[in-house]
Amino acid sequence: MQVLFRKSFDSGDELEIARQYLNVKEYRHECGPGIVIGRYSVLPYYKELVADLTSKNAKLINSYSEHRWVANFDYYNVLKQFTFETWTDSDFHLCTHDGPFVVKGRTNSRKHQWKTHMFAADKTAASRIASELSNDPLLGEQGILYRKYVPLELFEMGINDIRFTNEWRFFFFKRKMLTYGYYWSQADKADEYKIADGGLEFAQSIADIACKYVNFFVVDIAKTEDGRWILIELNDGQMSGLGMCNPHELYRNLELL
Repeated sequence: MQVLFRKSFDSGDELEIARQYLNVKEYRHECGPGIVIGRYSVLPYYKELVADLTSKNAKLINSYSEHRWVANFDYYNVLKQFTFETWTDSDFHLCTHDGPFVVKGRTNSRKHQWKTHMFAADKTAASRIASELSNDPLLGEQGILYRKYVPLELFEMGINDIRFTNEWRFFFFKRKMLTYGYYWSQADKADEYKIADGGLEFAQSIADIACKYVNFFVVDIAKTEDGRWILIELNDGQMSGLGMCNPHELYRNLELL
């Protein structure tokens, strides 16, 4: 197992921790035969990276089709009973829900602009936000999703009304949970929050399904105001930030695979 790590201004600490457990490369031509975890390094040219690594007798931990199953929101077809009802541009006109909505890209969102670029009180506001996000260089290429808004258990409020909710991030390799932590690292009391056992069980039940389609992935879950656990989204584990997940635990468990 080796890591192809693209360093950024805020990932230097993680890079040094990864080096303690795995063979880490910063350039694709340095990779040798075997499995490669493309940490922050697979986009925007996933298919081209696959081809380059193939010439080195190496392959990414997630194939291109596995990556697309997550990134293209195809997982909704098998996990819809666990998550928010969702529409795309092609079927939003069929939506009978009047609002409110959460509007985002298939993978990313403008969550730090929650009040103006994510939360929509009704269909008119949702269409307006979607139009703005369609011109966003990152989100526009992903395609826009309209998700039924379900109030989540609120812990804190941040700038621009961003909601620090009872939300958690889990890293999985297939069925094996590698690490987990509170999602909102920016929250004032992020270090103090604890997850109930029901959340751990719910995340595992999602992973038991997702692992049939993708190898290395992240499960984000949250607790609703009425006490239910709900799937927020899945992400490719290669591109997902840590949140409050322990990097030592993540890379130590990856080393043991």
